[in-house]
Amino acid sequence: MTRAFSGRPAEEITPDRLVRDELGTDDVRIHPDTLEHQAEVAERHGNPQLAANLRRAAELAVVSEDRVLAMYEALRPHRSSAADLASLASSLDEFPAPRCAALVREAAAVYARRGLLA
Repeated sequence: MTRAFSGRPAEEITPDRLVRDELGTDDVRIHPDTLEHQAEVAERHGNPQLAANLRRAAELAVVSEDRVLAMYEALRPHRSSAADLASLASSLDEFPAPRCAALVREAAAVYARRGLLA
């Protein structure tokens, strides 16, 4: 079953309900389980890259919007040092968001090779 972050079943989330102001913020926010289900479907249909992206999204689905935007900003070229990105990866490991932490470490290595660190 797919559901919103609030737990409401996806079938109950309609444009009419949104217009009538019957839905809250968490009703239009995706649940990590739904993203995992979508990842499984992508994998079964031969799209491992999409599945990996959906699984990273599932890890971040419970993170506040402000924190996600801060991570996005930190990952922009010339915005973070190697130490900053290592710290971000460690915090993601602790969260736990190990797939996202691995992606940050991979980005840090590429940024170092390409001269994109702050």
